[in-house]
Amino acid sequence: MEVTNKIFYTKNGFIEGIHLKWQGFSILLACGSKGFLACGVFDLTALEAFGQAAALVESSPENPIGNLERFVGRNITKANSKAKALGIKEGMSVKEAFELIA
Repeated sequence: MEVTNKIFYTKNGFIEGIHLKWQGFSILLACGSKGFLACGVFDLTALEAFGQAAALVESSPENPIGNLERFVGRNITKANSKAKALGIKEGMSVKEAFELIA
């Protein structure tokens, strides 16, 4: 397993991106002080039960995010109510959502 970190800077603070990579599979996550954005392997309902604002970023087996550099070019596909309370909406760019979770 390989772990990569990357810092994304926004006008509201920074976001830490984390990429866990196994052979043939990756998990990507971007964490800010108010919440996080993740690939589709995360359960938004469970995260909300833990009190976390979270949203999923578009990815599929046919078109995976693949790496942290591509993460920013994606859109939000789903958000829990805590993320929606921050202003995160389905269809919003990850870059815009970064500003809201920083």
